[in-house]
Amino acid sequence: MMTKKTEEKIFKVLMILSTSIIICCLLLIMGTVLIKGLPTLSIEMLTEVPQGGYYFGKGGGILNAIVGSLYLSLGATFLAFLIALPVSLYMNVYLINKNKLLNLIRYLLDLLWGVPSIVYGAFGFIIMVYFGLRTSLLAGIITVALFIIPIMIRAMDEVFKTVPRGLIEAAFSLGSTKSETAFKVFFKQVVPSVVTAVLLSFGRAIGDAASILFTAGYTDSIPTSLLEPTATLPLAVFFQLSSPIPEVQNRAYASALVLILIILIISVLARIIANKNNIKTVVNKRFIYYKNIRNNYNLSYKKRAKTKNKLKY
Repeated sequence: MMTKKTEEKIFKVLMILSTSIIICCLLLIMGTVLIKGLPTLSIEMLTEVPQGGYYFGKGGGILNAIVGSLYLSLGATFLAFLIALPVSLYMNVYLINKNKLLNLIRYLLDLLWGVPSIVYGAFGFIIMVYFGLRTSLLAGIITVALFIIPIMIRAMDEVFKTVPRGLIEAAFSLGSTKSETAFKVFFKQVVPSVVTAVLLSFGRAIGDAASILFTAGYTDSIPTSLLEPTATLPLAVFFQLSSPIPEVQNRAYASALVLILIILIISVLARIIANKNNIKTVVNKRFIYYKNIRNNYNLSYKKRAKTKNKLKY
């Protein structure tokens, strides 16, 4: 019969092995992208749009894909935020006492989170065909927004669940309405964490290719209107890597490196904001702790002074 110590050692070995495999895969991916993409990356590639014959090894760059990715992901994140914030606040303020309905909504959002992004792209394409729309930046923004809305809602929901429920009751007892409690009390407690959730959703939006494959289209120019098609970095990587020319394939790795750097910057910003929020919380707790000590000392000092005065008389 297996003892507890033997079982613990086996699971410890399995966890170390799993962690090592994940780290090795990450290092292998990053190493491949750096080795193949870094020598090809240049200022020209970052500051120019594709010229004639770019996908056959001639001059130009991926500026159109960089700008298009930023346009699309910023627009989709903004649109998703306008929907996700009220929904998550409604779940945690208006439905706070309806646990069955709240759990059902969370379950459905988790299901939507798990739907592959290509399904969202196909759904967006069907809507476009039905209304007679063409591939455009606007269609890509709407499709990606639909894709990241469940992610953003669940991320904000987990943040709002950390707010003390007594705060809601205190706000109601002072005569605040539910909308005032949601936006003026509840939301202000977790603004840095909400920003972190938004940045993580932005990172998911800018790195997705399948959801925009049929909706945003692709072009070698920078879009000047919401109704024009737009290029994105994930699709630029896909099209360049599909080329049989080695030089163009190396450009695909360089494009992937740019995309990784953008996502890395977003992740670091999210981490910094989260850490600042934690540091601020710790500092506030320390401040309140020492303030209480000082107040207690002052009260005890005043009591001792009064006692001494009484003894004198």
